[in-house]
Amino acid sequence: MRISNAHDLGLHIRERRRLAGLSQERLATRAGVSRRWLAAFEAGKPTAEAGLMFRVTAALDLYVDVQPEPPRDLDLDEYLKRFDGPR
Repeated sequence: MRISNAHDLGLHIRERRRLAGLSQERLATRAGVSRRWLAAFEAGKPTAEAGLMFRVTAALDLYVDVQPEPPRDLDLDEYLKRFDGPR
């Protein structure tokens, strides 16, 4: 999933929490953060502390994977040829 801002991350965390059947209070306790902080994080607060965000993602058995943005002028056919190997 591509997440590029605090709002999208908060929405994703909220969705994952709900799918796990956890209340905000339960997840906050599991992650070692306050329920108030978690509510602000789920609402997309852009100044949420990174260390606490990692606690919450870990409490939901998630991890963060940072990838470079693909070039906008990528030629998909040329890119895929790299994986064909010698013929």
